[in-house]
Amino acid sequence: MAAKRGPGDRIIELCKTYSIDRSTLAERSGLDADLIRRIEEGYIPDLAPLLKISRALGVRLGTLLDDHEQLGPVITRKGEVTAAARFVTGLPGGEGGAAAEAAAGKAAADHKGLHFNTLAADKGGRHMEPFIVDIEADAEQGKSSHEGEEFIHVLAGTLALEYGAESHTLNEGDSVYYDSIVPHRVLAGGGKPARILAVIYTPV
Repeated sequence: MAAKRGPGDRIIELCKTYSIDRSTLAERSGLDADLIRRIEEGYIPDLAPLLKISRALGVRLGTLLDDHEQLGPVITRKGEVTAAARFVTGLPGGEGGAAAEAAAGKAAADHKGLHFNTLAADKGGRHMEPFIVDIEADAEQGKSSHEGEEFIHVLAGTLALEYGAESHTLNEGDSVYYDSIVPHRVLAGGGKPARILAVIYTPV
């Protein structure tokens, strides 16, 4: 079986296809070139930088996350979610610097962060990105801002949502829909892990 390709592999492939070098991609996306280099080498950042890169390359976010595509319906059975593409994000200092990289490496080693499990990685041409997200009790992440909209439904635990200057607490069974352009972040509340269904929509 061929090895799965990560977002960094797809970014390198797309840049070669479009004859875009790293400095040009950094300029178009507004990201630091060193962060792009680390992503290409396998580092997984928050979703916001990946969204900015996908927009700069003129592709869907899913293009960076997909392993292969199906045109028909994609079904993910109960218990199969961990077999789908999975990555840890929401680690401190996701946007650059050796200190940030060291902090991210330590957090990943400690299994801290937000664990995103994609639910439709094989669906071709999609504009929504559905995830089951497991949030560690002591996960950390900075606020992010990007184009699109997000829907969150709390499956277990308590969610602390910071949205602009507002703070909200969501309990199991609660949901929220918001514009992603407003700086936001989600953390586990009550000192216990949380699990959510998150759906991210980005315009074409």
